[in-house]
Amino acid sequence: MAGNRGVAYIEPGKVEVHETDYQKLELLDGPGVNPANVGRKLNHGVILKVVTTNICGSDQHMVRGRTTAPPNLVLGHEILGEVVEKGSDVEFIEVGDICSVPFNIACGRCRNCKEGKTGICLNVNPARPGAAYGYVDMGGWVGGQAEYVTVPYADWNLLKFPDRDQALEKVLDLTMLSDIFPTGFHGAVTAGVKPGSTVYIAGAGPVGLAAAVGAQLLGAAVVIVSDLNEGRLAQARSFGCETVDVSKGSPQDQIEQILGVPEVDAAVDAVGFEARGHGEGAGKEAPATVLNSLMEITAAGGAIGIPGLYVTGDPGGIDEAAKVGALSLSLGTGWAKSISFTTGQCPVMRYNRGLMMAILHDKVQIAKAVNATTISLDEAPQGYAEFDSGAAKKYVIDPHGMVPQKAA
Repeated sequence: MAGNRGVAYIEPGKVEVHETDYQKLELLDGPGVNPANVGRKLNHGVILKVVTTNICGSDQHMVRGRTTAPPNLVLGHEILGEVVEKGSDVEFIEVGDICSVPFNIACGRCRNCKEGKTGICLNVNPARPGAAYGYVDMGGWVGGQAEYVTVPYADWNLLKFPDRDQALEKVLDLTMLSDIFPTGFHGAVTAGVKPGSTVYIAGAGPVGLAAAVGAQLLGAAVVIVSDLNEGRLAQARSFGCETVDVSKGSPQDQIEQILGVPEVDAAVDAVGFEARGHGEGAGKEAPATVLNSLMEITAAGGAIGIPGLYVTGDPGGIDEAAKVGALSLSLGTGWAKSISFTTGQCPVMRYNRGLMMAILHDKVQIAKAVNATTISLDEAPQGYAEFDSGAAKKYVIDPHGMVPQKAA
């Protein structure tokens, strides 16, 4: 029987590539698996040979020790793969198909799935609505930073690419469909971005850059991206964004220099709970900084999209409130300005097919925008370290050497 290898979280600051069991069409016991999920039969699932799997900023929260993730959890929720085995109940997906895997695991049968709320499926995680691969408190589904991975409810979850050769040619763009491109786009959509909008995006990591690309696709007149990292700001400028360096202070003055007014129509939080202060507080953790700043700079009646991750358990939180996800928000500011905001997992299936078509028909180059950089499975620990140091790259793991050299 074939073996498997995967990238496992060991302890804060450390990941390793481990030998693991070959995947089965059954959810077995293991690190982080909810006991009620153990033994769950997956005749509706497939086993994928992983073509590409990406390192995500959300993975970094776990690797930094900022969640309750258990040791030896195999990581990875951004997955694109080739079907090598299918369950007896799979009807429409075939062995050999190359597919994108939404990071949300969804059954397609519950009330929320039927309403398109696939990020909060009611049937895949006994602990709470919503599940994901290789992620803490998300049901224990094994992660995809590996050679092989199991995907349940395959007919529902998988986005099949129409042409194998075309998919492999554009694989570095298409691998972004599992999470960051739909997630960034969702941030822009929920912020109300439309033709002519002025948009401010906090955070120039891969999700922030994907949100900027999404805002451009939606017709924004000006997209402003902020960060503390000049390398990441330069990456944002490389595809036409304006930038704000928040180490120089609150963003209002810099926004006014760009737009003539100190506010924008729409804003996106692509930072999340490990936010840092602005100006003199730059570099010091201040988890409510971004949300409070966005309420200040968003015009009355505007909206804030919040794809940035916030958690209910943070062992490294700066105080007791932050350790349970309680932040000091200026909700009165938001109320007085009638600002709406949207949080939570992106329902990937709401967007992934349309974004796939934009990629396949050359309307967008998301891999170039986020500086997609291919590494081998064995190089994953180094990729994690470089990403954590602020590298302006999106690391794409290529476990089987299937990414064409010309696309690398």
